[in-house]
Amino acid sequence: MSLREQVEQLYAKGGGFDSSDREVFEAFKQALNRGEARAAERGEDGRWRVNSWVKSGILAGFRMGALADMSAHASLRFFDKDTYPVRPTTIMDNVRIVPGGSSVRDGAYLAAGVVCMPPMYVNAGAYVDEGTMIDSHALVGSCAQVGKRVHLSAAAQIGGVLEPVGAVPVVIEDDVLVGGNCGVYEGTIVRAGAVLAPGTILTGATPVYDLVRGEVYRRTEEGPLEIPAGAVVVPGSRAVTTERGREWNLSLYASVIVKYRDEKTDRAVQLEDYLR
Repeated sequence: MSLREQVEQLYAKGGGFDSSDREVFEAFKQALNRGEARAAERGEDGRWRVNSWVKSGILAGFRMGALADMSAHASLRFFDKDTYPVRPTTIMDNVRIVPGGSSVRDGAYLAAGVVCMPPMYVNAGAYVDEGTMIDSHALVGSCAQVGKRVHLSAAAQIGGVLEPVGAVPVVIEDDVLVGGNCGVYEGTIVRAGAVLAPGTILTGATPVYDLVRGEVYRRTEEGPLEIPAGAVVVPGSRAVTTERGREWNLSLYASVIVKYRDEKTDRAVQLEDYLR
């Protein structure tokens, strides 16, 4: 059987796992570590499609795991499922992990040239491509897909979406700049070259107002919220139009596209390359 078929059987089993099941899961986890198994992939038509069997395999790992002592020192205690220890990483991986308390969970893919600034965290099932920088206090959630040459600035939160297994996870495409304290959640797709200004929050329930093209982007039944390629998104607000909202002069958070990437924007983000 293929690895996919074995993983699907493992997930369907639901419990009562034995040593042979552990072997299947370890083989699957190694495929995740090598980037051969991905929670989602982009098709030739540009659409992202979820690989439900991969997400099922990650969930199966949690089910079969037993709580284990993973403490590095008597004064620094950690207890987690024994199926998901810290990812084994060597100098041959060509990943720069700066000292200072970062953690990458087993079952995550880090491509060559990735830079990890402390403290940061990458969860199981995540895929981080070549030349990306994960800055201090940044999170890459389970199953999140992060492209090449992305900068996740300090305290950026990239959600994952592990469940339901059929849902596309958060996707950050190539050459995206995610500013400090940004949050991208609920399967949002940020297309190549976009820039998220510090403090921008993107969720399935957050409309995005495009001042350049005169459009409003939302999550729909057909697909997740998508930020167009090259868009420059800033945090903004919109007025509450109900009678009480007008009376109290209230406004709600809104993300706003104020421009599309140009030479000035490129010069501003070019400085990021010197940090890699």
